[in-house]
Amino acid sequence: MKKLLFLPILYLIVNCSGKNIDKTEQIKKYYEGFQNSDYDQIMGVVSDSLTITEGDYVMNFDRESYYEQFKWDSVFQPDYKLISVENLNGEFTAMVAVESLRFEFLKNNPLTCEHRFHFDSGKINKIENLDCKDANWQIWAQERDSLVNWIKKNTPNSMDL
Repeated sequence: MKKLLFLPILYLIVNCSGKNIDKTEQIKKYYEGFQNSDYDQIMGVVSDSLTITEGDYVMNFDRESYYEQFKWDSVFQPDYKLISVENLNGEFTAMVAVESLRFEFLKNNPLTCEHRFHFDSGKINKIENLDCKDANWQIWAQERDSLVNWIKKNTPNSMDL
């Protein structure tokens, strides 16, 4: 009788831990896809729709619009380093450092941020950008504003796009 109770419990433990490993691996593959400029690898672990949040700002993507985001990111030659993935009560949080020409211009290079991942039907369907511990948002804003002002001054028609 004890053996009959033990087997279902063992089955649940193995299955639950296996799903967590799979989710951790999906997060690793997601960032490997960016590091290797492999959009197909990224799409292998992402749902048909993906939501990315940054504070109150919400960006919803389908596969086509996310490809545009991927191409835009690639222009800045990013170098992604997955520092850690933690599972706290089924919530997966990744710490990621990214170096890029964009962050270099904004004088925040590398930018190390924490992201929370959500899953639906075994695939990533939402990423919350939580905190960038080493970011200096004041310098970021100054550099962004100087670029916007330069564009307005030197290419006035480009702001009409």
